[in-house]
Amino acid sequence: MAEKKKTKKRSVPAGQMHVQATFNNTIITFADKGGNVLVAASAGACGFRGSKKGTAYAAQVAAEKAAEAAKNGYGLSSVDVFVKGIGLGRDAAIRALTNLGININSIKDVTKVPHGGVRAKRVRRS
Repeated sequence: MAEKKKTKKRSVPAGQMHVQATFNNTIITFADKGGNVLVAASAGACGFRGSKKGTAYAAQVAAEKAAEAAKNGYGLSSVDVFVKGIGLGRDAAIRALTNLGININSIKDVTKVPHGGVRAKRVRRS
């Protein structure tokens, strides 16, 4: 029987943090410079349910959990932050990152904004 080779986690000193903050949930993802995912966490995965998933505190807990795993598992020390969405977790996730001692190089808002696009829905009448 072939011996199973233990995979060694690679060292990633610099990477990216993606924050997707919707009204219903906040998803935090840590990736290397190439965009390959290292660690991901969300407010729902951290035990928050229902309307509590969209709160700033839930985003903070999710960011702390993901950052701790990225720091300990991969040696992540500095990140570029990419924020997408309009939820309450935008600022809370970044603030949690600074508290853990991970250096933030840049913060970029990558929320998609329509320009032109499809025809708007008609106004509802009651």
